[in-house]
Amino acid sequence: MSKDVWFITGASTGLGKALVEYLLTQNCRVTATARNPEDIKKYVPNWEHLDNLLILALDVTNKVQVQESIDMVVKTWHTIDVLVNNAGYAYFSSVECADDRLVQNMFNVNFWGIKNMLDNVLPIMRKQHHGYIMNVSSLGGLRAFAGFGYYHATKFALEGLTESLALEVNPLGIDVTLIEPGDFNTDFASRSAIENKNIASSYINTAGRNIKNLKLLSGNQPGDPNKAAKVIYELQLSGKHPLRLLLGSDAYVRATEKVEELQKQFKENYSRTVSTDFE
Repeated sequence: MSKDVWFITGASTGLGKALVEYLLTQNCRVTATARNPEDIKKYVPNWEHLDNLLILALDVTNKVQVQESIDMVVKTWHTIDVLVNNAGYAYFSSVECADDRLVQNMFNVNFWGIKNMLDNVLPIMRKQHHGYIMNVSSLGGLRAFAGFGYYHATKFALEGLTESLALEVNPLGIDVTLIEPGDFNTDFASRSAIENKNIASSYINTAGRNIKNLKLLSGNQPGDPNKAAKVIYELQLSGKHPLRLLLGSDAYVRATEKVEELQKQFKENYSRTVSTDFE
């Protein structure tokens, strides 16, 4: 059995589910959490007989529940070595016409939920002078598309937070990685997503078209979550933990396009940029 203790949020479906399943094949000690733990028990039918699996109910927006879950893990295994902040979902909408409440709810999970986890796990990792945090972002944390502005906002915020976090905790023996998947064959664009049905007609050919196309792709995305789980496990074992890890060839292509476009714009506007300095 691996000595490392993994704590995974959002483990009911998708990448979280695939990661739990793979880690169990490697005899890791795994804490699998979800708002409804019965969803986890369904795909681990022998869960009652596994002494290396702890299944807990966890809503990452509930600070009390976060603290209680982490206390339970420490009581059971005395440590948390790897935290995978995977819980999250998307609200599809144009920027105009979006429902404030639904946007706020998404931020509460995708951003503030991760802060809740960090607030409780970082003291443990600081005390033991080691740990590895993986924040699951998205290609959408690097590049934005019409129709997903508020989802992108949660992931752009997470990327900025994580960059600062990495600089702060690396001297303390704690590594941090942003996992940035492209389109993976999960429930992300179907059951797990919320769609604004009241987008103005002016946005049908931008936001509306992109949302429609993503939903049509659901079930046929190129990314295999099981392969992603293996890569994440092997990354942790390697000891070489980059700040960012793109997952999927589509993520690589689109992220590279963004970098090239940024470089082009920076060069084209160089004279304007430097003209604002004092003489």
